[in-house]
Amino acid sequence: MNTSVAIEQDLGLLLDAVRRYSGIAQKQDIQLAASALATACPADFYPNGDDCAVLPNGDGYSLFAIEGFIEAFVEHDPWFAGWCGVMVNISDIAAMGGYPLAVVNALWSAGAADAEQMLAGMAAASSAFGVPIVGGHSNLRSQHSELAVSIYGRAKAILSSFAATSGQVIVAAVDLRGQFRAPYLNWNAATNTDPVNLRRYIALLPMIAEQGLATACKDISNAGLLGTLTMLIESSAVGAEVALENIPCPVGTPWRDWLCAFPSFGYLFTTSPDRLDALLACFHDCGIAANAIGYVTDTRQLNVTGFGQQGCFWDCASAPLTGMHATPSTYFINTQGADKCLP
Repeated sequence: MNTSVAIEQDLGLLLDAVRRYSGIAQKQDIQLAASALATACPADFYPNGDDCAVLPNGDGYSLFAIEGFIEAFVEHDPWFAGWCGVMVNISDIAAMGGYPLAVVNALWSAGAADAEQMLAGMAAASSAFGVPIVGGHSNLRSQHSELAVSIYGRAKAILSSFAATSGQVIVAAVDLRGQFRAPYLNWNAATNTDPVNLRRYIALLPMIAEQGLATACKDISNAGLLGTLTMLIESSAVGAEVALENIPCPVGTPWRDWLCAFPSFGYLFTTSPDRLDALLACFHDCGIAANAIGYVTDTRQLNVTGFGQQGCFWDCASAPLTGMHATPSTYFINTQGADKCLP
């Protein structure tokens, strides 16, 4: 039996392969920032480690996010890197229950050719999602092509990585109507989608927040589904039990690839059992795959069942992933009224 087939039949081998994926290692690098900046964020601010920074603004919340991209990705596919620069920032705003309002960027390239492609990708995504690019910085005399994009948004209610509690149901919602954009595990279900639908899908997230259909949310990032869920339970100081068979997955896609994939539309939620059906219906009505994949525990471990086996993917109590964590009450008490975000 070859290695790839064995991994698809043995849960321990599969989880080990996913743990060794580069996206997980990149999240572990965050531990340096978590340590170095431990006292840089005041105690009465929203804690570091979520998809966006959050600042109460009197009638809601201002949201800020930024994404930087791996140099090899930018140089290999500059147009798609530009598109992703806008798209993933919009996803970060949406994951917090917010409305994306404006984008700025900084790009470096060795000449105009790659810069033109990056800017064209950003412009295409800006038009498709209806979010303007309002400024930036450029350097066409660099040694390499690099890209960073930042975004501003607003929210009436917050979905928080710090608000998962034991007993809640974990939901995964992913648009499976796409394909991998080789050579990376970027699941592209966006560039060929009608812009009307792209905006409709993003608008689901603030609606979910405002209707109290979920409390915690995180968009599935380059750490993949299990890595992203590990970040969520680390933030909330909880654990999770997940069934592999319940995870939405494109037909014929190997589990090793899918659990490491970075989907263009993919989110994890926690919700109370009585609100599960309403949350799932939001996505099913749009043709987006969504399912309850497990539940939140108090163990601080992410345990997975599959192939008739059970294994621990990550034990946050003994091995931090990002090192970013806070108790759910920290923010919801200190922001004076943000508890209204919770159902």
